[in-house]
Amino acid sequence: MNIKVVRGNPTPEELAAALAVVRARAAAVAEPSSGAEGPRDAWSDPARIATRRLPQPGPASWSRTYWPG
Repeated sequence: MNIKVVRGNPTPEELAAALAVVRARAAAVAEPSSGAEGPRDAWSDPARIATRRLPQPGPASWSRTYWPG
């Protein structure tokens, strides 16, 4: 991995801090998750909301503004 400083003159400490963040992020992306999140419950899945038709505007649209779920 090559990293090039394009602008500025960072101190060795600043450069080390920036590289530590980049390496930590790369390591986190490379490792698969250990299952800490678990499966989503159906009630919290946003896809269930998208399966219904959206209300259309009209004279009584004010009465359809609350979607119980």
